[in-house]
Amino acid sequence: MAYDFKKEFRELYRPSGKPGVVTVPPMSYVAVRGKGDPNAEGGEYQNALPLLYGVAYTIKMSKKAPREIEGYFDFVVPPLEGFWWQDRADGEIDYARKDDFNFISCIRLPDFVTREDFDWAVSEAAVKKKLDFSAVELLRVDEGLCVQCMHTGPYDDEPATIDGMRTFAAERGYAPDFSEARQHHEIYLSDPRKCAPEKLKTVIRHPIKLI
Repeated sequence: MAYDFKKEFRELYRPSGKPGVVTVPPMSYVAVRGKGDPNAEGGEYQNALPLLYGVAYTIKMSKKAPREIEGYFDFVVPPLEGFWWQDRADGEIDYARKDDFNFISCIRLPDFVTREDFDWAVSEAAVKKKLDFSAVELLRVDEGLCVQCMHTGPYDDEPATIDGMRTFAAERGYAPDFSEARQHHEIYLSDPRKCAPEKLKTVIRHPIKLI
């Protein structure tokens, strides 16, 4: 049976609908950086998705390729994730200004993926998909201490969930700790093309520190 990160790390992918504190371990991702409204047809965000999935599935299906990846095990491709920020000193997100978004869109990779394996997968995907994969990068993220919560509903309703997370953290002696390396983080457990907006499930995660 394929290894499923969502099942093995339920505390990271299936948190409660109430805020909680979690320490997130370092992880590797296939990632693409960009700017702009994620809903824009033909925008940078939409163009990033086939690149991410192209590399992730090339690594998953390497078991059928001539290349043998050391330490390989079959796995379920993890959900799409995104780190988001705007050029604001407080690190907060203004959902009314989607054109001002900066993002790193990404998919988690197993730790057995080395730089050489990643570069091979990018080359393979570029040949098969006939797309320009030059924007893709291998990214290592160490989020550390965070407050997180499962948000159910439309993305534009996230501020209410975030307010609850902020209050929860403050009551327990934590303060926001946004920086270039620690951003607003979302994990998308639902496909918005197939799921009603009111049923969308998204993990929201914010970096914090003890006051």
